[in-house]
Amino acid sequence: MIRFIDQALSRAIRSTAFERFVTLLEHADTQRPGLLRVLTYHRVDEPDSRPWMNPGLISATPKVFDKQMEYLAAHYNVVTISDILSAIKTQDKNALPSRAVLVTFDDAYCDFEEHAWPILKHYGIPATLFVPTAYPDHPERTFWWDSLYQAIQYTSKKDNLNTPIGSLSLSNASRNQTFKRLKSYLKTIEYSDALSKVKQLSDELGVQPAPNCIMGWDSLRRVAKEGVTLGAHTRGHPLMNRIRSEEARDEAIGSLHDLESEIGQVLPIFAYPSGQFSDEVVSMLKHDGFRLAFTTIRGINNINYADPMRIRRINIGGRTTLPILRAQLLPWMLHLNRFQTLINI
Repeated sequence: MIRFIDQALSRAIRSTAFERFVTLLEHADTQRPGLLRVLTYHRVDEPDSRPWMNPGLISATPKVFDKQMEYLAAHYNVVTISDILSAIKTQDKNALPSRAVLVTFDDAYCDFEEHAWPILKHYGIPATLFVPTAYPDHPERTFWWDSLYQAIQYTSKKDNLNTPIGSLSLSNASRNQTFKRLKSYLKTIEYSDALSKVKQLSDELGVQPAPNCIMGWDSLRRVAKEGVTLGAHTRGHPLMNRIRSEEARDEAIGSLHDLESEIGQVLPIFAYPSGQFSDEVVSMLKHDGFRLAFTTIRGINNINYADPMRIRRINIGGRTTLPILRAQLLPWMLHLNRFQTLINI
């Protein structure tokens, strides 16, 4: 029954009627001041361009991304991190323009420079890129989820896989589901254990990780000079609530110091890997001088009330059509976040 409802909602929000409905709501938008929408992207690429990479992290193809940015440039006021820091400091509801939007990217995949940044520059849209600083210029260091995806998808083995969550199928039809289940499980355990299990699994399945596709420091310096704001995203991309507090501090501060060493002066901003944090981590970051931190909690921020260390964002995924993006930018849509279909698009 739940699956039927999910599928029905999915069809409805992709209909022409839904697009017309969104247009009517946009006309009725009162454009309240002080509201900040933050969009989160990961990759902008064609699914077949790098088939060894998990296509689930592709937020948009270049063509779709172009249409999304064209719409933002025409209908919203895209702001910078500095604008937000100033607005939060003054808590002046008029400090941000109406329909304010911030565009962010996590993880610094190389397709940001290849596809996303040229489109952003074309429309004059500023962007913030959060960098896990242990990965640039270290192709041998691969994100664990990329290693897991490659192990599951490219193994020649066909037998069922024995895992801590049971026996999982390696049939061609089941591999995507097996990957998703293992990925979800690994996010629930200690970070060091997750890395060990992925390494063990890769060895067992006979698949060694491909070199990573992360921007190098020369590329990061180049886009920074062209106007991209770079922010800390830890060094190794651990979930901050799955490591000891001192490790979390070292990851956050170390990432900021790496950026300062390689880029120069950077802003004290941070994005929690996979959006995971704890009250202890939040307090620690604030104590150590970070002024703005981004979660993956879906929502629109009111700068008069928002906790600057828990800024909400709207994740953009491969199923996010332009009408769906437009709908998610409307303040009243926050009340529909409880529907799983809308949360995961």
